[in-house]
This record gives sequence, C-alpha cells and structure tokens, in this order.
Amino acid sequence: MRRCHLACLLAAFVAVAAPAATASPGLRVGIVEHGEAFFGQPGRFYPTLRELHADVLRVNLNWGGRLGVARRRPGNGANPNDPSYDWRVYDGVVLNAAHQGVDVMFSIFGTPGWANGGRPPTKAPTNGRFLRDFAYAAATRYSGRFRRPDGRILPPVRLWLAWNEPNLKLGLVPQYRRVGKRWVIQSAVDYARICNAVYDGVHATSLRGERVGCGVTAPRGNNNPSGFKPSVSPLAFMRAMKGAGARRFDAYAHQAYYGGPTETPATRPRGRSAVTLGNIDVLARQLSKLYGPRPRIWITEYGFQTRPPDPLFGVTWAQQARYLTQAFAIARRHPRIDLMLWFLLRDEPRAEGWQSGFLTVSGVRKPAFEAFKRLPR
Repeated sequence: MRRCHLACLLAAFVAVAAPAATASPGLRVGIVEHGEAFFGQPGRFYPTLRELHADVLRVNLNWGGRLGVARRRPGNGANPNDPSYDWRVYDGVVLNAAHQGVDVMFSIFGTPGWANGGRPPTKAPTNGRFLRDFAYAAATRYSGRFRRPDGRILPPVRLWLAWNEPNLKLGLVPQYRRVGKRWVIQSAVDYARICNAVYDGVHATSLRGERVGCGVTAPRGNNNPSGFKPSVSPLAFMRAMKGAGARRFDAYAHQAYYGGPTETPATRPRGRSAVTLGNIDVLARQLSKLYGPRPRIWITEYGFQTRPPDPLFGVTWAQQARYLTQAFAIARRHPRIDLMLWFLLRDEPRAEGWQSGFLTVSGVRKPAFEAFKRLPR
C-alpha cells in the first residue's frame, strides 16, 4: 500500500512538474530603432515607446565609425573616463529611455580604425583585448552606479549584444579566407574572438543581471565563398564559431525574418539552410548540441514590411498587424525564447530602406501599432 501510495504521489508530481519544465519563463518585447534614437526628436520618440509598452529598446553602441565612442585610441581602454571616449549620444539614449521606463539593449558594433589597421568598421579588431577593454568600460559606465562629472548617475544597461549579422558582409569582412585548397569561414573565426571579448568584458564587472547575447545572425547565407556577395548560413556559422573557440554566452541572438510576402510567421522557409521563426526549433536543437541547454534564444530583429510603400516584399497593413500578433505568440510559446524585438518604429525614408515600421515616414499609424500595444506583458 505504501509503495502504491508513493507511486501515485510520484506520478502526480511528474504530471505537475513536467509542463513547468518546458514552460517559457516569460517574453520581453521591444523595438529596434537606431535612426530615431540617434537622430529623431527625443520628446516624441521615447514617449511613443512608453505608449507602446515596449520593455526594451535596442540600439547600436558604436565602438568606431561615425558615431563611435572611441574614434581616438584611448590611453586606458578599460577606463570609462578616458578622455578619448565620447559617450554623449549614448548617455542621452539611456537617460531618455529610463525616464519612460524602457530598458536599453546595447549592440557593441564597429571597429575603430586604430584597432584594425585603418580598415572599415566591419573588419574585426587585430587584438581582442581592445574590444574586451571597451566592453568593460561600457558596462562600467552603464552599471547603474556610475556618476558623471555633472553629478548625474547613469541608468543601468543589463542587456548586451556582440556585433550584428556577422554572417553577412555588412557585419564582418572578410566572410571567407582561402587556405591552400580549402575555404575557411573567416567571419566565424573573427567573430569567436568578438563574442569572447564582449562576454568577458561585460561580465568582468561582476554586476548581477548582466546578460550577453552572441550570434546575432541573419536568417540566410549562401555558403558560397567565391560568389558575388559571399555569406554564411546561420547554422553553419554557429558550428564554425564554436569550432573557432566561441566559449559561452547567456543567449544566442538571431534575426528570424520571413523570406517573402507569401510567408506567414509559421511558414517554414524554402531555403534548406535558412532559419526563420517558422523553423526556429532547428536553431534551438543545434544550440543545445553545441552549447547545452543553458543559453536562451533572443529574437533580436523581426518584422514584416508593408505594401504600401514596399511593392515587392510588403504585405498589407492588416496582414502586418495580424502577423505581428502571430509571431509574438509563437515566440511566447517557445520554452527557450525570452526576448523578441520588432524592427522598427518608423519606416525608413529611402526607397531601398526597410518599411516594417508601426509608423509611416510621415507619422501615420499602421494597425500594427495597436497590435503591439495589445501584446501580453
């Protein structure tokens, strides 16, 4: 009788515990919007984020390039007070976002010329220590404890990304390098150092709650090293970065975009090597195989362009709102995804730009604006 009673209790425990083991811990939702954050009107942009109930705003924290913090080589790269650093743009972002109750996710991106031999920002640094020191300085400045000379304590930033779409030329160059008769995925080799440097630099602060995402992969790649625009598919890139020594991260970040106007969020991609929201389990399985069950999955860009204004890849305004609701529901049900960001708030003005905003260039609200507001929080 006792054995039967214990068996029944065990069965009841398993029945209750099993769903909890696979339940998602919750989904944070937010917006990716570099242009409005850097060049828009703060008095309009940040209150709009609050109206949308956005949890997170993702923007690039440019190490080098036009808005680079470190366009001049610092004397002590790990010191956020080094006189060569210019943080003004990014202080403004975190202060304005915090005032509206929005957390910032910084994507550390772009190598300054002094750190890569005068090459473009998409060329990796020659020494990972340069980037590690910068990541440490950034995480220290935005620790929630840093006091500026004017006496103001800057709000904390706890979410960090290492680079953006390194499996494409717009993220890292070169994508491939020929060694004898074979091709090496050089972007993955370089990215392993980038991932390690950002992870080590941020976590060297020993602050609680810091989380670093690596990968940040685009959903497609041609795996053609001799092609016109060589790129690497996301699964091949993940395998290669692991083989190149990318040690660990708190989350694997991926941009799970759809492939065309006939696809829905649940549609499996036509390309065998593509990873969209419709087959995100493929990425989750490989992540477990290579890095175990611990790292989370972040969908760090997602969106559907609209027609108008995009006549080729756009969907109707009503479809965009419907697909948005469906996409976030898919992510919320997934046991490993705990963050998903929509790209972007306002359509880009250029014809070749991205047109997935909740607002048109002139500020007209699409139905997706209200759909995002209604998402569960």
